[in-house]
Amino acid sequence: MESDAPLTFAEVEDCRALTIRQLIDRYATAHPGKAFAVFPDSGLELTWLQLQKICRHLHAYLESLGAKPGDRIGMLTANGQSALELFLGCMYGGFTIATFNPVAGEAALRYVLDHSEVKVLFVDETNADAAMKICDEEMPTLKVVGTKATRPLSLPGARNKVVPFSPKPQDDALLIYTSGTTGRPKGVIHSHASLLAGSANTVAAHHLGREDRALCVLPICHINGQVVTVMAPLLSGSSVVMPSRFRVSKFWDWVRTHRCTWFSAVPTIISYLLGAEEAAADPEKMALAHVRFGRSASAALPPAVHRAFVERFGIPLVETMGITETAAPILSNPLNPAAHRIGSPGKSCGNAVRIADERNAVLDPGSEGEIQVRGDNVMKGYLKDPEKTREAFTSDGWYRTGDLGHRDKDGYVFVTGRIKELIIKGGENIAPREIDDVLYQFPGVLEAAAVGIADSRYGEEVAACVVANPGNLIDVDELRAHCEKNLGAFKMPSVFHLMQTLPKGPSGKIQRRKLVDEIEKSNAGGA
Repeated sequence: MESDAPLTFAEVEDCRALTIRQLIDRYATAHPGKAFAVFPDSGLELTWLQLQKICRHLHAYLESLGAKPGDRIGMLTANGQSALELFLGCMYGGFTIATFNPVAGEAALRYVLDHSEVKVLFVDETNADAAMKICDEEMPTLKVVGTKATRPLSLPGARNKVVPFSPKPQDDALLIYTSGTTGRPKGVIHSHASLLAGSANTVAAHHLGREDRALCVLPICHINGQVVTVMAPLLSGSSVVMPSRFRVSKFWDWVRTHRCTWFSAVPTIISYLLGAEEAAADPEKMALAHVRFGRSASAALPPAVHRAFVERFGIPLVETMGITETAAPILSNPLNPAAHRIGSPGKSCGNAVRIADERNAVLDPGSEGEIQVRGDNVMKGYLKDPEKTREAFTSDGWYRTGDLGHRDKDGYVFVTGRIKELIIKGGENIAPREIDDVLYQFPGVLEAAAVGIADSRYGEEVAACVVANPGNLIDVDELRAHCEKNLGAFKMPSVFHLMQTLPKGPSGKIQRRKLVDEIEKSNAGGA
């Protein structure tokens, strides 16, 4: 851990004996004046020593409010310096940070605030009114502390108190809620050990070293932003650039100005970068020569989008796969572009992955089954829900992702869809992603998703939902002909919906169930 060499997968074992506090203390001693984080919105930097000091101040402040190590502390903020300090500072002091999604909606927010039983809630200026309304009506005793998203934490009193508590690796560190697309959100609990195992998987997969710098444009209320672009730099002793939100017009300027060597994004962001036409969004390839790679996760990356991005910007794009319950990455392509399998999120990275049938028997290469995971990065369980926790694991201890896929002879996994999202037409299974990939190949398509809709003859039919690039018009007849040519008559969509946007969860993943609801409401309204 003290050398400048990147971590290897073998060193994941070491992370089981570490905590967030130990890492921050180590780097604050070894590199006190080195910047850990840069915030473009304010122009401020946060050094390792400053991070250590604010973590200790936060512990003292929370205790002055009556909170004790082990208590859950809520965070409802946009990205920025205060959010980063809260996220790491709570875990440093032995508290469990509960991250809430600001765009989840009032009903979901009411549920998670009550379910999480947080002792203190930090909320930024944008979300203060919504939070105060809920607290006044339902949780009048909850302590709510206001912050400014793009500024450092302002913590009155007890600034020099020494923190006496040291968390243990297996202590709870993070409570994060799933998007709840199939019901109420589930509260995923991660320990210091599981978070750092996920971070180590990221560091090892991408060969991160001390001189690397990540651009974090994903929200740190989501596991990708938390583990991949905050905690992987924390573990590797490198640094992160954190704007308050993703902006197409600023993205490449941030990369150039702050000399970012890599970034993590979701396919929607990659599509927006490709579709942008302003000069600031179309840099010369030579200006990006310092960027080692871009990373795509959280949803399947259409091969057509992948190839177009690499051709336009000259940056290798590494497709990966991660899940909230596994502290992000479970699969990754190698860094070497020659070894990439376009359309695959890669091989297992630091954890074990298998393809199993409904009896949990391991399947041969090429056979489709459920993708299952086992490793130190897997969650402790779901908060207050032992039944769902049991259901999430097989009898022999593998986490069930709910994703379908197959593995080739070289170990690359290909995801074919979600078990619950398969389109069953006339008794035949159709994987929505197969339709998606063809839709993305059509010129002018920004986003696309195929879903199954009720049909009196076949049980379900295929519907295609498409968003056009800004300034483009899509000819539905030409799109229909394109699909028939590439999919055949049976799999091609029977209906096409041109939409302004597609519903997404906090990770940027398109929510097909909500799309089906929208289509059904639209059909009912037109009846």
